[in-house]
Amino acid sequence: MNRTFVGLLCGLGAASIWGGMYVVSKAVLEIIPPFFLVTLRLILGMLTLAIVLVLRGLPQVSQRQFWEVVAVGFVGYGVSLSMQFFGTKLSTAANGSLVTSATPSFVLLFACLLLREKITLRRLIALFLATLGVVAVIDPRGAQLNPELFAGNILLLGAAVTWALYSVLVRKVTQSLDVLAFSVIALAGGLPAALPLGVWELNTAGVGEISLGVVGGVLFLGIISTALGMILWNNAFVILDAGMASLTFFAQPVVGTFLGWLFLGEQITPLFLAGGAMIGIGLVIASVEQS
Repeated sequence: MNRTFVGLLCGLGAASIWGGMYVVSKAVLEIIPPFFLVTLRLILGMLTLAIVLVLRGLPQVSQRQFWEVVAVGFVGYGVSLSMQFFGTKLSTAANGSLVTSATPSFVLLFACLLLREKITLRRLIALFLATLGVVAVIDPRGAQLNPELFAGNILLLGAAVTWALYSVLVRKVTQSLDVLAFSVIALAGGLPAALPLGVWELNTAGVGEISLGVVGGVLFLGIISTALGMILWNNAFVILDAGMASLTFFAQPVVGTFLGWLFLGEQITPLFLAGGAMIGIGLVIASVEQS
């Protein structure tokens, strides 16, 4: 099978899983506070992938590689996720979707600086079309630019920048390290930031009544959204150029909006359909260059 096609499937699979995460997390977050939930996600994801790694056979990882991956994981799963949660809390969900949609643009920049990937005209056109598409899907009319939301919006922008940096570093570090081992260590690297906040939240806010549905939701978020989603995303950046892989990120709001319509009764507008088409065209344009 064509490697470009496999890489696209990995990236789109990860983004689709994360798009569907909205429906599950909406219910679970009513019972479990957000940072404690992030901590559970990281632990479950790390343990799931660690079991697979042990069954498959442990690769050689030098001490230098280990600490490099821990640092990368801290950026992606510690700093970026924390900024996203704090930013959304201080701003709005609509602002969060809009601001973090800038992630592929920052990936293109970091890929040029750190990986020496060329910023070609075709790639810029693909990024422009896909960005217009995701803006249409999100519908920026729901965004708010009130001065009191400034701090939250800055944190959301920081989340977009740090996730882009993490994604590019995935491609850089995995050139000499197995992607499964990388994913396990990187998830562990996020715990120094998430765990203290999660414990603090647990002691101050506590959790609600735990039902089978909540347990199922936590398992989905930990095993499917974190373990499977992260391994697919990391593989996309191993197989594809970082600039190309980043465009699959735009599938997240499309899937999230569709599932919101399907399960939560949210509306789908003509802008959504036009935006989805533009994202698809952008991916096709970029994939032609990659292949």
